[in-house]
Amino acid sequence: MNPLLRVPFEIPFDQIEVAHIVPAVRELIAESQANITAIEEFAGARTFANTLTALDESTVNLENAMAVVRHMECVSNSPELREAVQTIDPEVSAFYSSIPLNAKLWTAIQGVSEEGLNRLEKRFLTKQVDSFRRHGAELDPELKARLLAIDVELQGLCTKFSQNVLDATNAFELIVEDESRLAGLPENAKAAAKASAEAKGKAGYRFTLQAPSFVPVLTYLDDAAIRRQLWEGYNERATEGAFDNRDLMRQVLTLRREKALLLGYFTFADFVLADRMAQRGAIAREFVYELETATRDRFVEEHEALEAFSGQKLEPWDVGYYAEKQRQALYDFDEEALRPYFSVDVRYNEIYSNGRMVGAFYADWFPRESKRGGAWMEALRTGGPQPDGSFAPHLGVICGNMTPPMPDQPALLTHREVETIFHEFGHLLHHCLSEVPLRSLSGTNVPWDFVELPSQIMENWCWERESLDFFARHHETGEAIPEELFQKMKRARTYRAASGQMRQLGFATVDLVLHTEFVPNVEMDLVALANGVLQRFTPITLPEKYGMILGFTHLFSGPVGYAAGYYSYKWAEVLDADAFSRFKEEGVLNGAVGREYREKILAKGNSEEPRDLFRSFMGRDATQHALLERIGLVGPA
Repeated sequence: MNPLLRVPFEIPFDQIEVAHIVPAVRELIAESQANITAIEEFAGARTFANTLTALDESTVNLENAMAVVRHMECVSNSPELREAVQTIDPEVSAFYSSIPLNAKLWTAIQGVSEEGLNRLEKRFLTKQVDSFRRHGAELDPELKARLLAIDVELQGLCTKFSQNVLDATNAFELIVEDESRLAGLPENAKAAAKASAEAKGKAGYRFTLQAPSFVPVLTYLDDAAIRRQLWEGYNERATEGAFDNRDLMRQVLTLRREKALLLGYFTFADFVLADRMAQRGAIAREFVYELETATRDRFVEEHEALEAFSGQKLEPWDVGYYAEKQRQALYDFDEEALRPYFSVDVRYNEIYSNGRMVGAFYADWFPRESKRGGAWMEALRTGGPQPDGSFAPHLGVICGNMTPPMPDQPALLTHREVETIFHEFGHLLHHCLSEVPLRSLSGTNVPWDFVELPSQIMENWCWERESLDFFARHHETGEAIPEELFQKMKRARTYRAASGQMRQLGFATVDLVLHTEFVPNVEMDLVALANGVLQRFTPITLPEKYGMILGFTHLFSGPVGYAAGYYSYKWAEVLDADAFSRFKEEGVLNGAVGREYREKILAKGNSEEPRDLFRSFMGRDATQHALLERIGLVGPA
């Protein structure tokens, strides 16, 4: 039997072949369509159970299979797998896009009365009605057909964009044969580069555009020429040749704008944000601008101080290098000194609560050429309370591209990499601790400007002595982080925090500009437009060939993804800093506060409005003060 047709909880990855994908997905699309047809043709009185619960469950087998396929595509890409995904993507996209355009199903949903429904059921009914309307349920047949075609085309374009970034990343390598040119590079990074060269049958040291390879170079390597080659290689990915994403980006923006206009929204940002906390593109832009204004003066001061420290006008590939030198000089803190205390392995884990397994997850942390960059969490199976009173466990996966292990030692991570793991684990807890009985409102299925709260708040526990002592142990001696080193780390926390914030605000701003100001059929160099925006958020003059936007998969690797939503990181950071202030006041390991956070935020999914969930935990609305205090821009309230 094809293992993708009924994916078991313990996924048999070793039994799943590329040849299984296309036939399984096509059969599951047909099965899901049959389930929807049964809902449409039901002749009795409309109830929540026979219409909305049935709709919520109608695609479960297809979703389980596609979650596995998407995961395989992310972590083990191959030409054969790509071909299979490119074959089914249009079919899957067309099927899902057809659901809100189904006139009979729309009539069926409208036939469900609110009378007798509980609060959760009423919310789900309201959100389904709003979603169907927002996605074209009331359009005439011709416009529905056009909307469907747009969604299918967008999926194909975005898949190709993402593949181009992966291919461009893998096409780059820098071989350094003269070891003397590696002065300043930490020994573990040098050993990894040597192992990478040997794996390719080459002499010397091999550097790539995967983060564990290029980040140490830009941070520590004395040779500015090599730093420049790595920096330019990374920021010029997918800008030319067979992997050039310029035309794909234009096509994606054009289709997104057409879709928004077709659905009655002036911009794609307004369409995307209609059911998020920000609600409109203008509100998101105002939020970002307020943070920019609060940050700019300190941002300028930080750069002036760095140039004074370096004694030269800095180039882009110099900033990270001199920033690390300045940090060491100011705080006597070398982040490499923390590596021995942060070891990690790949493993499968289960999560239990009161003797019951509530979830499980796979963790895959190390880079491969077949694996996309960055870090992420994906839901592989959504469980939760069942109609018979039982609880089905959730299943997820967390992935990253961290420093890999070496033959003579385990993977030893930087503190920043540990923060990334905690971030993705926060998403995972949001998924695995959900107690919402409706799949569509479970776990991380919340507005995107709220979804980062559970992930970003977890990063705070990487900075607290009480929590670090649980897991940060020297891989050889078992000793906790020495107090002197811990205090150095804490003092250095706000170093160049304004610069870090401005970088994120720049990404958020260019995202919103592209999705509010782009006009199709107008001669416009989109890379130049993006660079013009980003230049405001960096004191370094960007080179002419700078093309970061063409590798920005957050915005262009899916039909929506973080498009018009990158501001969500900062929006949620305001929420996380404010929420963590309660832990700081009442105890970072306070069990009562932790249980309340779990019950009022993590367990609730999208069963209530995000603002109401936050208020239930904090007793008030969020303010920006805690974030500005955390990064050192203001003092305590």
